[in-house]
Amino acid sequence: MGPACKRRPPPMSTPLAYRLLADAVLALHVAIVVFVAGGLVAVLAGNWRGWGWVDRLWFRASHLAAIGIVVAEAWAGAVCPLTTLETWLRVQAGGGGYGDSFIGHWLQRLLYYDAPPWVFVAAYTAFGVAVLAAWWLFPPRRAGDRRHEAAP
Repeated sequence: MGPACKRRPPPMSTPLAYRLLADAVLALHVAIVVFVAGGLVAVLAGNWRGWGWVDRLWFRASHLAAIGIVVAEAWAGAVCPLTTLETWLRVQAGGGGYGDSFIGHWLQRLLYYDAPPWVFVAAYTAFGVAVLAAWWLFPPRRAGDRRHEAAP
């Protein structure tokens, strides 16, 4: 066997690997969007239905931080780092900024909209205000805090 038989291509040298990574980043991005949007719904519904976990400090703080980052990016005019990473991966795969895989196609249609920037700034800010209002109306609680539990 000569030296050519022992060479292996680098693991990230194939376009398929970059496309799969781009799809994974897009799936993570969608999961974060679902967490942010669904988190507010969960807080409101959970307080109405008596679900104690929706007021746990770890959940509420991570939810507030997530929407806070989104609002800050919108006001700064910054592109989300996940969008930047996904686009870079798709270019490395030999494609354009948006993928053509099944997963990528449908997740992108769900996630990305074509609208003027001010629309996103306004929408994200309004959503952030709604999250802050929920924080005030239904304050988070630490483990062991029994203020939301039913009286014996």
